Amino acid sequence: MNKHTNDYLTEAELELKVFALKYHSTVAWVAIILNPIWVISDYFNSPAHLIDFFAFRIIVSILILICVLSRKKLVLFPELMALVPFIGISIQNAYMYSVMDVSELQKHTFAYIALFIGAGMFVLWKPIYSVFVVVASIIANIILFSFNSPLALSDILVNGGLLTTSVALFTIILINTRTNLTRKAIIARLALAESKHQLEIKTEIIEEKNKNISDSINYAQRIQLAIFPPIEKIEGSLKDYFILFRPKDIVSGDFYWFSKKQTISKNNQPADEVIVIAAVDCTGHGVPGALMSIIGSTILNQSVSENTVDTPSDALNYLNNQLANNLNSIADGMDMALCSINQTKMELQFSGANNPIYIVRNNHLIEMKGDKMAIGGDHENFETKSFTNHILKLEKNDCIYMFTDGYADQFGGELGKKFKYKNFQKLLLESQDIDMKDQKYLLNYHFEHWKGDLEQVDDVLVIGIRV
Repeated sequence: MNKHTNDYLTEAELELKVFALKYHSTVAWVAIILNPIWVISDYFNSPAHLIDFFAFRIIVSILILICVLSRKKLVLFPELMALVPFIGISIQNAYMYSVMDVSELQKHTFAYIALFIGAGMFVLWKPIYSVFVVVASIIANIILFSFNSPLALSDILVNGGLLTTSVALFTIILINTRTNLTRKAIIARLALAESKHQLEIKTEIIEEKNKNISDSINYAQRIQLAIFPPIEKIEGSLKDYFILFRPKDIVSGDFYWFSKKQTISKNNQPADEVIVIAAVDCTGHGVPGALMSIIGSTILNQSVSENTVDTPSDALNYLNNQLANNLNSIADGMDMALCSINQTKMELQFSGANNPIYIVRNNHLIEMKGDKMAIGGDHENFETKSFTNHILKLEKNDCIYMFTDGYADQFGGELGKKFKYKNFQKLLLESQDIDMKDQKYLLNYHFEHWKGDLEQVDDVLVIGIRV
């Protein structure tokens, strides 16, 4: 039996005593009031003994009253509050029966039965007390009948003795059953209250931990947003563009990256400023993805100052090597599309790790596919990896789209299916007559409409640039 069980039993016994004292007090007051009043029945049933019966009733009621007035001293012994009335009335009835004839005995049998039934309804105590009351009643009857009654034992048993004894034995069982049920109910209620209390404590702990976690993640979001390129910097270089960024959680495994780099002058030609932009999808989302995004963004920033990095494919190779060298125990990596745009020469260079880019020209969609391999993750073969560099001559009003898989993989619609790249391409083609800012709102509207009440399944990132 564990400590909690012992505690419940102790508390239950104390509470049971409180209940018992309450019920026993009721029994005592009923006895104090009704016992003398019952002398009226004595007047009709046994008028010859009216005085001595009434005297007996008054004495018993006074003893019970003394017990009631000592109620505060009986908190730990509530059995006495009921024991005194039942012993007193049992001896009183035994005396009264001992001086009655057969006809009177039959009438007063029901008084004894009422006494025991009342005990069964209101008394809460251990079986030993019930046995004590019954035994005391039987002994009192034997003694008083032997001194006062001329009736034979058979007359006594037939005219109420057997019935009274049977009811008395039944009352012992009834009181014991009721006491045990009350005790179990109290233990169950105390255990439930304790469980509720423990649950409230655990809930408070969980809520506090959730708050701490949420505060930490919110702060992590601030850190992640701080590494994203400032919008002012992008708007200073791109006039008609949009970035649709919808993290699944507070922080994101998708991130966008932006920089500017001077080309290497050749043949005495002046260097051009090249815009470099990337849409990156790190493994996972939430906090793990966000940590990878910080690492990826940091390495991409380093690549700009590297003399060996001159093309998008160089940047992907550099990023792949740095991840493999610095995260040799981590199998996670990232998919990405990285473009450099020379607005002077109207030239696009692109390299992709699993992810393609789309160019919409004259309402036709051109797909430039990336290499079918991710950045990082493959620590054994990273030195043999080499990403392909694609070059495309741009035309005025070409629209370049870079994206992760979150938009196309979103479940929704009437059948709860994926949106898919085919529908994504169609949506891009249908939105060519509006500027890039409006395209962002259109894409976001269609995403919300498609998702409906379903949960967003992944981070979403779409970048659109019109040259």
